[in-house]
Amino acid sequence: MLVSSPSFTSSSALTCSVIIILILLHTSECLNKPTNTTITTTLRGHRQLSVDYYAKSCPQLDQLIASVTANRFQEAPISGPATIRLFFHDCFVEGCDASILISTTPGSTELAEKEAQVNKDLAVEAFDSVRQAKALVESKCPGIVSCADILAIAARDFVHLAGGPYYPVKKGRWDGKISMATRVKSNIPSANSTVDELLNLFNSKGLTLEDLVVLSGAHTIGFSHCEHFVSRLYGFKGSKKPDPDIDARLLKALRMSCPQTGGNADIVAPFDVTTPFLFDHAYYGNLEASMGLLATDQALLLDPRTKPFVQALAKDKKKFFQAFSAAMDKMGSIGVKRGRRHGEKRKDCSMHL
Repeated sequence: MLVSSPSFTSSSALTCSVIIILILLHTSECLNKPTNTTITTTLRGHRQLSVDYYAKSCPQLDQLIASVTANRFQEAPISGPATIRLFFHDCFVEGCDASILISTTPGSTELAEKEAQVNKDLAVEAFDSVRQAKALVESKCPGIVSCADILAIAARDFVHLAGGPYYPVKKGRWDGKISMATRVKSNIPSANSTVDELLNLFNSKGLTLEDLVVLSGAHTIGFSHCEHFVSRLYGFKGSKKPDPDIDARLLKALRMSCPQTGGNADIVAPFDVTTPFLFDHAYYGNLEASMGLLATDQALLLDPRTKPFVQALAKDKKKFFQAFSAAMDKMGSIGVKRGRRHGEKRKDCSMHL
C-alpha cells in the first residue's frame, strides 16, 4: 500500500540491501461503496481548487518549488519517495492540509500527527524539502502560499524527477488548524492490511478500488524497513513457513538482509526490486512475478477484484501514468480547507499562526 511502510533513513543500509537483493535476483533468470459525506467533501474540495490559483499573487510558484525539488533530488534522492509518502499521510488524516507538518506544542499533552507511531519514521528529508521550498516561496511571495499547496506541488515534482508523469497541480488549499496523533492510526493502512480493509479506508476518503491499485503504484520507488515484511519471510499468518506467494529468489535475498529476530533495524529493501530508483510501471509486473515486498502489495494481485487492474497496468506504462496523475489529483482534493474559519496560511509549516 502506498505509504504503509517507511522510506529509508540510512544510505549505507539502503546500498547494502539493494545490492544484495538485486544481485541475488539477477544471478538467476531476471526477471465498498463510498459514503455520501466523504464524496461530497472530496468533490467540493475539487471544485474549490484551480491550477492558476496563484497566477496573479505568485506567478512563479511552480518554478520556485521546482528549483528546490531538483536540488533536493540530486543531493538526497530519498526525498522523492519520502515526500510522496508524506503527501499521502497528510491527505488521509484531516485532509490535504499540511497538518502532518505541525510540531507538537512544547508542554502540550496532545501530540501532533507527526508524533503518531505510524509516522515516527517519516523521513526527515521530506520535511526538509518542504521547509526549504516554503522558505524560498515566502521570500518571493510572503504570506500567500499555503504549506499544503507546497507539499502537493513538491510531491508532483518528485514523481516527475524520478521518471514519472508531470501533471498539473490544482491549488488553493489552506493549512489545517488541527493536528492530533490520536487520529492517525485508523486512517493510515498498515503493511498487513487486507484488501477489504484497504478498500474500506479508501472508500471512506471518496477513492475507488481502481484508485487503490493506481496509488499503490507509488511503490515503484521507495524502501521499507524489515519489520514491515519480516512476517512474510518466516512465520506467515501464524505458520512456521514463509508466505507461499513470494518468489523464492526474493525470499532468499530478503532473509539475508532481514533475520527473523535481531538484525539491524535500519536495514531496508526496495519496494520495486527490478527498477528501484525509477518511477515506472514495473511494480505491477513484479506483483505478477510474486515479487511484491509487502503483503498489501502482493494482495492486489491475489484478490480477484484488484487483479484485473494490476494486470492492465503491468502492460501499459502510459495508462499507468495517466491513471496515476488523475488519482493524485483526486487524492489531493480530500478534505480541502478554505478560509480563516477552517484554515490558515502558515509562514512556518511546523507552527500554527
